[in-house]
Amino acid sequence: MRENTSEILELANFQVVTSPNGKDGVQMAHQEKPDLIICDIMMPELDGYGVIHMLGKDEQTANIPFIFLSAKAEKEDYRKGMTLGADDYLTKPYDDVELLNAVEMRLKKSDRLRQQFERTAEGFDQFISEAKSMDLINKLAEDKKEKVFKKKDTIYTEGSFPNNIYFLQSGKVKSYKSNDNGKEYITDLYKEGDFFGYIDLLQGEPYQETTIALEKSVISMIPKDDFFNLLQGNREVAAKFIKMLSNEIKDREDRLLHLAYNSVRKRVAQALVMLVNRYQEDRTKPFSMAITREDIASMVGTATETVIRTLSDFKEEGMVEMKGSMITVLEYDKLSRMRN
Repeated sequence: MRENTSEILELANFQVVTSPNGKDGVQMAHQEKPDLIICDIMMPELDGYGVIHMLGKDEQTANIPFIFLSAKAEKEDYRKGMTLGADDYLTKPYDDVELLNAVEMRLKKSDRLRQQFERTAEGFDQFISEAKSMDLINKLAEDKKEKVFKKKDTIYTEGSFPNNIYFLQSGKVKSYKSNDNGKEYITDLYKEGDFFGYIDLLQGEPYQETTIALEKSVISMIPKDDFFNLLQGNREVAAKFIKMLSNEIKDREDRLLHLAYNSVRKRVAQALVMLVNRYQEDRTKPFSMAITREDIASMVGTATETVIRTLSDFKEEGMVEMKGSMITVLEYDKLSRMRN
């Protein structure tokens, strides 16, 4: 079977590598990082079920499209293969056209979802359109609801239960937690192209923070049922959100460490660097943003008066300019390299 399948694919101008058993196949997948894997179930050393299980445990191979090609044609075999994460299941005997159609369809779908869509309103629409065309979730595009939030409008509050995830079409949004005394700590800042509100949704818990628009913002709301259908319908989409989730958690852990161990001066500098990183791609140009001193104090976990004094020091040192609530970062590199 292996030689025949390889010959068919090579005649169709695919580059093919083969392995004599499941154990070697797993090692080869890690080395080659193929665009697609075709795997039998009954193999020496490690069967096909073991292969897909092992590949699924590694982030580098978990999202490679996977097709079972086997003589095991019972419904239970098919169900087990698909439950383990296979993208398709072909049974022997098969014809050349059936095999090539399955391969080309899986490669095309995988390529579509691997595209790095622009993090803009147009990019989001393109992403949704692609997902819709792939039958991942037909209602997602039609049910996408947009809402305009004015500056200081609340999007959702701590303790309320999630019904949507949010995509920021335009504007700026902050999320924050409050202690018993009403003091705020800003947990994150969102820019155009960001998803937010999905951590608590995935955990099935009430929101752990409140989100507010920092300026006029246009936000798309995706119903949670549609979101879960999208994740369950495609491994690559799920992997993207898992990566987003892990990156966000890591960012928050890093900020908590900075709060615990860095001086106020360094924390204020890091807050300004964070604003530049979030809202401007070109780090070499001055960056300006209207932000209250209270919000900066909430980002760094200190008193507003301390922030005002620290910013005044930065101004005297030529690293920032200030006019009303507008802060302009002039020396990004100096701020990012500031010592404790």
